[in-house]
Amino acid sequence: MHTILGAGGPVANALTKELINHNETIRLVSRKPVNTPNDKVTWQKADLLNYDEVLSAAQGSTVIYLVAGLVYDKDIWKAQWPVIMQNVINVTKATGARLIFFDNVYMYGLVYGAMTEETPYKPSSVKGEVRAGIANMLMDEVKAGNINATIARAPDFYGTPINSFIDMMVLSNYAKKQNAQWIGNPDCKHNFIYVPDAGKAMFMLGQNPDSGNQIWHLPTPPAITGKQFLDIAARVYKVEPKYMRVNKAMLWLFGLFKKVVMGTVEMYYQYDHNYIFDSSKFEKAFNFKPTSYEDGITEISKTIYKA
Repeated sequence: MHTILGAGGPVANALTKELINHNETIRLVSRKPVNTPNDKVTWQKADLLNYDEVLSAAQGSTVIYLVAGLVYDKDIWKAQWPVIMQNVINVTKATGARLIFFDNVYMYGLVYGAMTEETPYKPSSVKGEVRAGIANMLMDEVKAGNINATIARAPDFYGTPINSFIDMMVLSNYAKKQNAQWIGNPDCKHNFIYVPDAGKAMFMLGQNPDSGNQIWHLPTPPAITGKQFLDIAARVYKVEPKYMRVNKAMLWLFGLFKKVVMGTVEMYYQYDHNYIFDSSKFEKAFNFKPTSYEDGITEISKTIYKA
């Protein structure tokens, strides 16, 4: 039994697809119903803030994947993430299942050079402090020998119309023959993981018990500048690589009217400095070649934002 806590999001959906393709038995857990395409996939309602509901949903699990996303608000994160993590840790102890937590890179803060699995936590934001706290909660239990848990980290993703500024501000705009928008400095380097790659990598971790009790950076192509990404996207969509640069002041102004945008302001350091994510550990261990930006955007141009 593979149980996905936080079903319905982009990476959870990609993971579900991989599990279905390999004929696994799957339990999808979320507050709202999600699609169950066959009799090997079931859905159970649970609020991750409620321990008893999470325990009920996770009974019989071999692997539990925590792939939840909360409202992009630092106050909500401060209040809810520690509760969710403690509930999931306790459920993992109670069920004896392996736990794989899909995480981001906020806890590293501003890094000069490449982010690796050994990069120390020096958060530059409130949300980063929260992520550092829950990552430490989890790995402290691992070090104590109380649970078998893995942290799977990924950079910003693309390949979904949900919660991806690359999709919303670049790819969808070029598909409509409109100018793109780019947050931060387009001369800085940045990595983006293709959502299907994240799903495949999570599946592979779930299939390999020896990968447990450590941190993995999920397979991501090398960092390129914003201008290079825009050029690739424009070439795929056969448009000029025109764009408007969105600076921090503009983000703050937009955020006055849209709270999720305001949540991005404290993360602006990620977009006006180089952001280099190293996934060589995973690529070597699993012989996995990340999808190139050209191939990923080309696939999206056929399926999501059609050229």
